[in-house]
Amino acid sequence: MPHADKTAGRDDYQTPNARTVYEVTADALPLHCPTPETSLWNSHPRVYIPLQETGEYRCPYCGAVYRLVDK
Repeated sequence: MPHADKTAGRDDYQTPNARTVYEVTADALPLHCPTPETSLWNSHPRVYIPLQETGEYRCPYCGAVYRLVDK
């Protein structure tokens, strides 16, 4: 189970799939959902998000939208 050894006793991880829109910059690529900041014990399998192709992509598991922005 991913992150299993890191989440034991921690409460600073974000709730998985809690947000519906994520704005990310090019330095965050390659990107996957759920993101590393979320605990994975009750989330969906990791899926890589191909933002380079269209600039916006919806996760097929949770429906979160990822947008590539310039900052």
